Amino acid sequence: MSNTFDSDLKRLQARAFDRAEWAEECLSRYHAAAAKLDAEIIRPLRRLYDWVFVPWSLWPFNIQDVLEDCLTALEKGKRLNARHRLILELLPEPPDEIICAATADHELHVQKGIYENLVKSQAKYDQKEQTIKNDPELRRQWAAIKVVFDVRAYQEHKGVIRRTMSVERNLRPSFSVNLRRQDDAFHAAFDAFCLRWNLLGMKYDQPLLLKLTVNLTAYGTMIHIPAYWSFDPKRDIKWDAIAKLHRVRVPGRQGAALAEGVAKRRQEAEKLRQLDLEVRSRKMKGEKRHGLICKGLGWDERTSPKRISRLRAEFKK
Repeated sequence: MSNTFDSDLKRLQARAFDRAEWAEECLSRYHAAAAKLDAEIIRPLRRLYDWVFVPWSLWPFNIQDVLEDCLTALEKGKRLNARHRLILELLPEPPDEIICAATADHELHVQKGIYENLVKSQAKYDQKEQTIKNDPELRRQWAAIKVVFDVRAYQEHKGVIRRTMSVERNLRPSFSVNLRRQDDAFHAAFDAFCLRWNLLGMKYDQPLLLKLTVNLTAYGTMIHIPAYWSFDPKRDIKWDAIAKLHRVRVPGRQGAALAEGVAKRRQEAEKLRQLDLEVRSRKMKGEKRHGLICKGLGWDERTSPKRISRLRAEFKK
């Protein structure tokens, strides 16, 4: 158990966002349970365990929370409940190592707020940052927020307070504000402040200006262009680098012509299944068998048998 556990931590130590530290206790519990429990009992958790090593940008939800909840049930001698089993059934296999490696490398840049590998021009950011950095009105408004609220209560361990994050299609989980609640009132005031100055948030007393960013998510690739940014698609973004990053998890070529080709081959594969049944029932072999299949498909009899085999294999399922 110790060697495997140490190996697991080593895999995560090179990852962004302190993944090894975050996952250490969970992995320890998993290996302890695997050593103690019957293999059939622990086997359903294997997929969750494998997902722990996927960069968190690609997680559809907090995988580790679900794994820990499953482990708690098994440690108490209970069985996985219906909710556990449903999630385990629905969760797909983890992305392959090529996808994980590219995403892990991307996360190392994201952690440091570095997007220069995907964004060409930083001049617009630098210019705007200098404009707001010592703006007396920004300082006055930030000071006013600090008078009304204890901002330290909202700071992360690095002193950062982030505004409410944007989401796909602006479908925000919660859009209501109850000013009788201090947290709601603070976030409303802070979001208004960040909107006024185009900020991601504040780090202690320093404004964090929004950057042009590119981020991988579990469901796609998001490009965020700040509202203040005079966007030039040719000069501002390294499209080839973004396309390469995005394509790493695209299974293959796509497009209308390719879709039509797949549909045509699918129809031919269905014909081939019927022809295979016919030649078997007639016990045909050799050239006669090959000739009947080619004729049924509308192909030249000189067609290589390998082409027929490839068609059969492509739609075998």
